[in-house]
This record gives sequence, C-alpha cells and structure tokens, in this order.
Amino acid sequence: MKVCDPVSLILRKKGGDIWTVSSDTTVYDAMQTMADKEVGALVVVDDGELHGIVSERDYARKVILMGRSSKETPVSEILTEPLITIAPDCSVDEAMRLITTHRIRHLPVMCAGKLIGLISIGDLVQWIAFAQDQTIEDLSHYIEGKYPC
Repeated sequence: MKVCDPVSLILRKKGGDIWTVSSDTTVYDAMQTMADKEVGALVVVDDGELHGIVSERDYARKVILMGRSSKETPVSEILTEPLITIAPDCSVDEAMRLITTHRIRHLPVMCAGKLIGLISIGDLVQWIAFAQDQTIEDLSHYIEGKYPC
C-alpha cells in the first residue's frame, strides 16, 4: 500500500456498495437510509445522472440550523454541488489533496460516465496509515538486515 496507489485499490478492498437516493427523497428518508446503511452520505441520482451528495453535515447545517422540516424538505434543496469526482486511476495522494482543498468528505469515483464507487476521507486516511506502517516495517527490516534478497 502506497499513497501513489490508485483509488481503485481502495474500492476493490472496501467493496462496491454505493448508496443513492433520488433528488425528491425527503431529508428524513435520506437520514433513515444513512442510519440503516451506517454511512455518512448518499449520492443523489436521478435517471442515472448524478446531481450531488447529501450528507449528515448538510442535514445539520441546512435543515436543523435553518429550522426546516426534514419530513417535508427534499434532498434536492440541501445537497452539496457542484459534484467533484475522480477517476479510478486517481492516486490516493491526489484524492486526499482534493478532499482537503475543497473541504469535502466524499469523492464519487467515475469511469466512462458511470458511478463505480464512493471514497471517503476515512478510506483515504486508513489507506495512508497502512502505507506508512508498511514503510516503517520495510525500513526496520532493511536496518536490521532482514530485507529480502
């Protein structure tokens, strides 16, 4: 595992489950889906077209703090857009740069115009931590003379 690895390796490891809702879904139903699936965001898709992402953060900031009703507000009114996407060959390092620069927590992964996965900041941090652990172990083995011939 390396930070220069493509995000497709993360998708392969975590699986391809992508949870989506339509733009006319109520915020309440979207939050219920997030709770049921134990995720923090859903991709908003209508007829195969991506419109944005709705997250727990959107709910907190755009419904609760604004005094809106989650049972009456459609996700189309609170979703985050424009949508920043990446290709499966995007490096883990570049994906982390995008998330940091744009202050977002999720990146849809697109291939040939099709949604193939969703990478979260948690996925990236976990990959980077494993990569650093592997580098430390490799260096320790090198120093101790235990590296492969």
